[in-house]
Amino acid sequence: MLSNTQLIKQECKRLGFDYCGISKAGFLEEEAPRLEAWLNNRMQGEMGYMERNFDKRLDPRLLVDNAKSVISLLLNYYPKNKQTILDYKISKYAYGEDYHEVIKEKLNELLLFIKQKLGDVNGRAFVDSAPVLDKAWAKKSGLGWIGKNSNLINKQSGSFYFIAELIVDIDLEYDNAIKDYCGTCTKCIDACPTDAIVEPYIVDGSKCISYFTIELKENIPGDMKGKMDNWIFGCDICQDVCPWNSFSIPHHEKKLDPVPHLLEMTKNDWEEISEKTFSRVFKNSAVKRTKFNGLKRNIEFVKPWQPI
Repeated sequence: MLSNTQLIKQECKRLGFDYCGISKAGFLEEEAPRLEAWLNNRMQGEMGYMERNFDKRLDPRLLVDNAKSVISLLLNYYPKNKQTILDYKISKYAYGEDYHEVIKEKLNELLLFIKQKLGDVNGRAFVDSAPVLDKAWAKKSGLGWIGKNSNLINKQSGSFYFIAELIVDIDLEYDNAIKDYCGTCTKCIDACPTDAIVEPYIVDGSKCISYFTIELKENIPGDMKGKMDNWIFGCDICQDVCPWNSFSIPHHEKKLDPVPHLLEMTKNDWEEISEKTFSRVFKNSAVKRTKFNGLKRNIEFVKPWQPI
């Protein structure tokens, strides 16, 4: 007879999640001073939400009453087909439908399954929707280690994964963290064109291309001109150069397949994109987060200068 933990992990697999790890809910003692130092150094830039709910960010028991377990889940988003016209690039995670919606649906199914099988369980699903340190919990539950680029790296298949959590008020069997396998490698640090990885394991969010193209609402600083490597939504550089991502395999989630026409978009298509086309192509995509005007700003910023 399967244990409660085995039943949950089996259901996670059925729902299409690639990995599931479980850790005991509690205060993240190791992460607390790191988060405090990161915020004190203003590495959050204009991401004001990172400054709020400091205590909740470090203790899931403040998010779910009587929380006992954090179920961490990974969903692969590495695409079979990638952009080949590279005048303007978007991050691979944004090729398909908005991952928030795709994963939330699966998590709600998982929570319903747990309640049906185990009875009156109180739980809450999280996909970038609340102050949860998802990488820290995934690390604690043995799904990988935090790399020098601050991404979670899975030993079997790299870092192109969405991370989500289900925090529940039942005790389960807990997994153990694994060791760090980055070794002496500095490929991610060396490759970052904006020097956002200020030292191993510390990323200055306010210098990151993803921050400039998504989070920043004002103009991109002029000193970033020529350093954006044609990225107009997000950035995959530190993941693309990571040796562990040589083990990446294409995902099997149809909703994450590239939205129609995305991979065929030419330099002119991007530069001449209308608000109507933006709304049609990116209607169900994470790219809509930057809004039409934000995308146009990013395109104009990385567009090569041409003499009149």
